[in-house]
Amino acid sequence: MVEIFTDSCCDLTPEQITTNRLHVIPLYVHFNEDTYLDGVTITPPQLFDMVRKTGTLPKTSAPSMPTFAEQFGTSGEVVYVGISSKLSASNQNALLAKAELGRKEIYIVDSLTLSSAIGLLALKAAELRDGGKAATDIAVELASWVPRTYCSFAIDTLDYLYMGGRCSAMTKVVGSMLKIRPVIEVVRDGTLGVKTKVGGSRKKALGSLLGDFKGKMDQIDLHRVFITHTSPDEDAEYLKTELLKIAPIEEVCISHAGATIASHCGPGTIGILYFTK
Repeated sequence: MVEIFTDSCCDLTPEQITTNRLHVIPLYVHFNEDTYLDGVTITPPQLFDMVRKTGTLPKTSAPSMPTFAEQFGTSGEVVYVGISSKLSASNQNALLAKAELGRKEIYIVDSLTLSSAIGLLALKAAELRDGGKAATDIAVELASWVPRTYCSFAIDTLDYLYMGGRCSAMTKVVGSMLKIRPVIEVVRDGTLGVKTKVGGSRKKALGSLLGDFKGKMDQIDLHRVFITHTSPDEDAEYLKTELLKIAPIEEVCISHAGATIASHCGPGTIGILYFTK
């Protein structure tokens, strides 16, 4: 029996995790002296409330090597796909756990992405498993899908980028005055880059995401598209309605970003994620 593992950055819904028999290993979220498990003992609303009260951001960290070893050690064949190795030590710790256990039947796939783009890969792995594929074949095929993931998010507030040291005080002040909303995308090497900066209303930022999707229509795999967010639910529903007007997407999935992703992007963030052809 092949077991599919991912981490809490996959941002899948509880129903998707259960239905597809996935194992999710949580990352850690640290607030001062307290440590929480992403999606287990802390949620984004709780995190945002703590940030408002303390004026400081939490720190996040990868599951430890012993945690991975404990999880993998009780399973048969294992395929693990988690957050990009360029953004977290999760992938490296999983590889160390495999070496510690000395088991060749554990396969680690570097997603080179984050959020529900990881989720897309985990769901693909589950489909391959359910189709009778062996772990080695799942890992090989999954690796071929990694360069076909696309992930971009519109950030609603610069506060979290500023507190996290990712933008200067001047950029924050000017950006806030002009209501600048950066659109962040995952680039091919698994790192993050600023795709564009949208000024004006939030509706304009949502329109930018839709325009980008429409412009790439002939490149997009329309089987499954994710809308993942820390924004009001009506924004996600609006994007879903508009996406279905643009293209005959078979399945549009709406999910909430977990606490790890939320701690870096802040409230009001929303993105569209999919496979390309």
